Amino acid sequence: MDIKGKVILITGASEGIGKVTAELLSSKGAKVAAAARSRDKLEKLVSSLKDAFVIPVDMTVAESISDMINGVHKHYGRIDILINNAGQAVRAPVTDIKIEDFKKIMELNVYGPLRALQAVVPIMKAQGGGMIINVSSNVSKMAIPGIGAYAATKYALNGLMLTARNELASEGIVVTLMHPGLTDTNFGIHSIRSSEVEFTRPAGMQPDAPERVAEKILEAISRSPAEQYMSKEIEKQYATK
Repeated sequence: MDIKGKVILITGASEGIGKVTAELLSSKGAKVAAAARSRDKLEKLVSSLKDAFVIPVDMTVAESISDMINGVHKHYGRIDILINNAGQAVRAPVTDIKIEDFKKIMELNVYGPLRALQAVVPIMKAQGGGMIINVSSNVSKMAIPGIGAYAATKYALNGLMLTARNELASEGIVVTLMHPGLTDTNFGIHSIRSSEVEFTRPAGMQPDAPERVAEKILEAISRSPAEQYMSKEIEKQYATK
Protein backbone atom coordinates (compact mmCIF):
# COMPACT_ATOMS: atom_id res chain seq x y z
CA MET A 1 0.00 0.00 0.00
CA ASP A 2 1.25 3.47 -0.89
CA ILE A 3 0.80 5.49 2.32
CA LYS A 4 0.85 8.96 0.75
CA GLY A 5 -2.39 10.65 1.75
CA LYS A 6 -3.55 7.63 3.76
CA VAL A 7 -5.04 8.07 7.25
CA ILE A 8 -3.02 6.03 9.75
CA LEU A 9 -4.06 5.68 13.41
CA ILE A 10 -1.24 4.68 15.78
CA THR A 11 -1.84 3.76 19.43
CA GLY A 12 0.91 4.16 21.99
CA ALA A 13 2.23 7.03 19.89
CA SER A 14 3.54 9.24 22.70
CA GLU A 15 6.99 7.60 22.83
CA GLY A 16 9.13 4.69 21.68
CA ILE A 17 8.14 2.66 18.64
CA GLY A 18 4.80 4.44 18.25
CA LYS A 19 6.35 7.92 18.23
CA VAL A 20 9.10 7.20 15.70
CA THR A 21 6.63 5.28 13.52
CA ALA A 22 4.33 8.32 13.50
CA GLU A 23 7.28 10.51 12.49
CA LEU A 24 8.39 8.15 9.72
CA LEU A 25 4.94 7.63 8.21
CA SER A 26 4.19 11.34 8.35
CA SER A 27 7.47 12.05 6.52
CA LYS A 28 6.25 9.69 3.77
CA GLY A 29 3.05 11.68 3.29
CA ALA A 30 0.60 9.89 5.58
CA LYS A 31 -2.03 11.66 7.67
CA VAL A 32 -1.24 10.46 11.19
CA ALA A 33 -3.69 10.21 14.08
CA ALA A 34 -1.55 9.87 17.21
CA ALA A 35 -3.24 8.12 20.13
CA ALA A 36 -2.08 7.59 23.73
CA ARG A 37 -2.98 8.60 27.28
CA SER A 38 -0.55 11.52 27.45
CA ARG A 39 -2.03 14.50 25.58
CA ASP A 40 1.01 16.69 26.34
CA LYS A 41 3.43 14.26 24.69
CA LEU A 42 1.08 13.82 21.73
CA GLU A 43 0.74 17.57 21.24
CA LYS A 44 4.52 17.92 21.19
CA LEU A 45 4.83 15.11 18.64
CA VAL A 46 2.09 16.42 16.37
CA SER A 47 3.52 19.95 16.40
CA SER A 48 6.39 18.66 14.25
CA LEU A 49 4.23 16.65 11.83
CA LYS A 50 2.19 17.70 8.81
CA ASP A 51 -1.57 17.02 8.80
CA ALA A 52 -1.50 15.09 12.09
CA PHE A 53 -4.20 14.76 14.73
CA VAL A 54 -4.12 14.12 18.48
CA ILE A 55 -6.63 11.67 19.91
CA PRO A 56 -6.20 10.78 23.62
CA VAL A 57 -7.15 7.21 24.50
CA ASP A 58 -6.99 4.70 27.32
CA MET A 59 -6.64 1.34 25.57
CA THR A 60 -7.92 -0.49 28.65
CA VAL A 61 -11.33 1.23 28.48
CA ALA A 62 -13.86 0.09 25.87
CA GLU A 63 -15.63 3.47 25.60
CA SER A 64 -12.32 5.31 25.17
CA ILE A 65 -11.35 2.99 22.31
CA SER A 66 -14.71 3.52 20.62
CA ASP A 67 -14.35 7.29 21.04
CA MET A 68 -10.87 7.12 19.49
CA ILE A 69 -12.04 5.29 16.38
CA ASN A 70 -15.09 7.52 15.97
CA GLY A 71 -13.05 10.67 16.59
CA VAL A 72 -10.46 9.86 13.94
CA HIS A 73 -13.15 8.85 11.46
CA LYS A 74 -15.06 12.08 12.09
CA HIS A 75 -11.89 14.17 11.66
CA TYR A 76 -10.54 12.55 8.48
CA GLY A 77 -13.59 10.80 7.04
CA ARG A 78 -11.79 7.45 6.82
CA ILE A 79 -9.20 5.22 8.51
CA ASP A 80 -6.92 3.37 6.09
CA ILE A 81 -4.51 1.78 8.56
CA LEU A 82 -4.77 1.02 12.28
CA ILE A 83 -1.50 0.25 14.07
CA ASN A 84 -2.19 -1.38 17.45
CA ASN A 85 1.08 -0.56 19.21
CA ALA A 86 0.24 0.26 22.85
CA GLY A 87 1.41 -2.40 25.30
CA GLN A 88 3.00 -3.18 28.65
CA ALA A 89 4.92 -6.06 30.24
CA VAL A 90 4.88 -7.85 33.58
CA ARG A 91 8.19 -9.16 34.93
CA ALA A 92 7.96 -12.16 37.23
CA PRO A 93 8.56 -15.92 37.22
CA VAL A 94 5.39 -17.80 36.37
CA THR A 95 5.16 -18.99 39.99
CA ASP A 96 5.09 -15.37 41.22
CA ILE A 97 2.84 -13.68 38.67
CA LYS A 98 0.17 -11.62 40.40
CA ILE A 99 -3.13 -12.39 38.70
CA GLU A 100 -4.26 -8.77 38.96
CA ASP A 101 -1.11 -7.65 37.13
CA PHE A 102 -1.70 -10.30 34.47
CA LYS A 103 -5.27 -9.07 34.03
CA LYS A 104 -4.00 -5.49 33.56
CA ILE A 105 -1.73 -6.36 30.68
CA MET A 106 -4.28 -8.71 29.12
CA GLU A 107 -6.67 -5.75 29.08
CA LEU A 108 -4.10 -3.55 27.33
CA ASN A 109 -2.22 -6.03 25.13
CA VAL A 110 -5.08 -8.27 23.98
CA TYR A 111 -8.54 -6.84 24.67
CA GLY A 112 -7.46 -3.35 23.59
CA PRO A 113 -6.31 -4.34 20.09
CA LEU A 114 -9.33 -6.63 19.74
CA ARG A 115 -11.74 -3.84 20.65
CA ALA A 116 -9.99 -1.45 18.28
CA LEU A 117 -10.20 -3.99 15.45
CA GLN A 118 -13.90 -4.59 16.11
CA ALA A 119 -14.56 -0.84 16.11
CA VAL A 120 -12.60 -0.04 12.94
CA VAL A 121 -13.65 -2.98 10.76
CA PRO A 122 -17.14 -1.57 9.91
CA ILE A 123 -15.47 1.66 8.75
CA MET A 124 -12.96 -0.23 6.63
CA LYS A 125 -15.67 -2.43 5.12
CA ALA A 126 -17.70 0.64 4.17
CA GLN A 127 -14.73 2.33 2.48
CA GLY A 128 -13.72 -0.84 0.60
CA GLY A 129 -10.76 -2.05 2.63
CA GLY A 130 -7.95 -1.19 4.98
CA MET A 131 -5.10 -2.61 7.02
CA ILE A 132 -4.61 -3.46 10.70
CA ILE A 133 -1.07 -3.94 12.01
CA ASN A 134 -0.69 -5.41 15.48
CA VAL A 135 2.63 -4.98 17.26
CA SER A 136 3.34 -8.36 18.84
CA SER A 137 6.86 -9.51 19.77
CA ASN A 138 9.50 -12.12 19.08
CA VAL A 139 8.90 -13.33 22.64
CA SER A 140 5.63 -14.81 21.37
CA LYS A 141 7.84 -17.38 19.62
CA MET A 142 10.10 -18.00 22.63
CA ALA A 143 10.03 -18.98 26.32
CA ILE A 144 12.26 -16.48 28.13
CA PRO A 145 12.25 -16.75 31.95
CA GLY A 146 10.76 -13.79 33.74
CA ILE A 147 8.39 -12.53 31.04
CA GLY A 148 5.97 -15.41 30.66
CA ALA A 149 2.89 -13.28 31.34
CA TYR A 150 3.88 -10.74 28.68
CA ALA A 151 4.70 -13.50 26.20
CA ALA A 152 1.32 -15.12 26.89
CA THR A 153 -0.51 -11.92 25.95
CA LYS A 154 1.38 -11.84 22.66
CA TYR A 155 0.69 -15.53 21.98
CA ALA A 156 -3.00 -14.70 22.45
CA LEU A 157 -2.76 -11.64 20.21
CA ASN A 158 -1.12 -13.74 17.49
CA GLY A 159 -3.90 -16.31 17.55
CA LEU A 160 -6.64 -13.71 17.34
CA MET A 161 -5.06 -11.66 14.60
CA LEU A 162 -3.91 -14.52 12.36
CA THR A 163 -7.49 -15.79 12.48
CA ALA A 164 -8.84 -12.29 11.77
CA ARG A 165 -6.54 -12.12 8.75
CA ASN A 166 -8.28 -15.15 7.26
CA GLU A 167 -11.75 -13.95 8.21
CA LEU A 168 -11.37 -10.41 6.83
CA ALA A 169 -9.39 -11.08 3.65
CA SER A 170 -12.54 -11.26 1.52
CA GLU A 171 -13.48 -7.76 2.73
CA GLY A 172 -10.26 -6.25 1.44
CA ILE A 173 -8.92 -5.83 4.99
CA VAL A 174 -5.36 -7.00 5.63
CA VAL A 175 -4.36 -8.00 9.17
CA THR A 176 -0.65 -8.27 9.94
CA LEU A 177 1.48 -9.05 12.99
CA MET A 178 4.70 -7.09 13.60
CA HIS A 179 7.34 -8.89 15.69
CA PRO A 180 9.97 -6.54 17.12
CA GLY A 181 12.79 -7.99 19.15
CA LEU A 182 14.43 -6.27 22.10
CA THR A 183 14.16 -2.54 21.36
CA ASP A 184 15.98 0.46 22.84
CA THR A 185 12.99 2.25 24.41
CA ASN A 186 11.53 2.88 27.88
CA PHE A 187 9.32 -0.20 27.53
CA GLY A 188 11.25 -2.05 30.24
CA ILE A 189 11.05 0.90 32.61
CA HIS A 190 7.26 0.98 32.23
CA SER A 191 6.86 -2.75 32.90
CA ILE A 192 5.05 -4.01 36.00
CA ARG A 193 7.33 -5.93 38.35
CA SER A 194 5.42 -8.63 40.21
CA SER A 195 8.68 -9.63 41.91
CA GLU A 196 12.31 -8.57 42.06
CA VAL A 197 13.23 -10.85 39.14
CA GLU A 198 15.61 -9.33 36.63
CA PHE A 199 15.09 -9.96 32.93
CA THR A 200 18.07 -11.86 31.58
CA ARG A 201 18.82 -11.00 27.98
CA PRO A 202 19.35 -14.17 25.93
CA ALA A 203 22.92 -14.57 24.69
CA GLY A 204 23.57 -12.63 21.51
CA MET A 205 20.38 -10.55 21.75
CA GLN A 206 21.14 -6.88 21.09
CA PRO A 207 18.52 -4.13 21.16
CA ASP A 208 17.28 -2.55 17.94
CA ALA A 209 16.75 1.18 17.61
CA PRO A 210 13.02 2.06 17.49
CA GLU A 211 13.68 3.71 14.12
CA ARG A 212 14.60 0.31 12.70
CA VAL A 213 11.33 -1.15 13.97
CA ALA A 214 9.46 1.74 12.36
CA GLU A 215 11.15 0.94 9.04
CA LYS A 216 9.98 -2.65 9.36
CA ILE A 217 6.42 -1.48 10.05
CA LEU A 218 6.62 0.57 6.86
CA GLU A 219 7.87 -2.54 5.07
CA ALA A 220 4.91 -4.49 6.45
CA ILE A 221 2.53 -1.88 5.05
CA SER A 222 4.03 -2.31 1.60
CA ARG A 223 4.34 -6.14 1.72
CA SER A 224 1.20 -7.07 3.73
CA PRO A 225 2.67 -10.29 5.18
CA ALA A 226 0.88 -12.34 7.82
CA GLU A 227 3.88 -11.79 10.10
CA GLN A 228 6.64 -9.19 9.75
CA TYR A 229 9.99 -9.97 11.38
CA MET A 230 13.09 -7.86 11.94
CA SER A 231 15.22 -9.98 9.61
CA LYS A 232 14.98 -12.81 7.10
CA GLU A 233 16.97 -15.02 9.48
CA ILE A 234 14.45 -14.56 12.28
CA GLU A 235 11.59 -15.07 9.82
CA LYS A 236 13.04 -18.43 8.74
CA GLN A 237 13.33 -19.49 12.36
CA TYR A 238 9.91 -18.46 13.63
CA ALA A 239 7.52 -17.89 10.74
CA THR A 240 4.19 -19.71 10.93
CA LYS A 241 4.33 -22.77 8.67
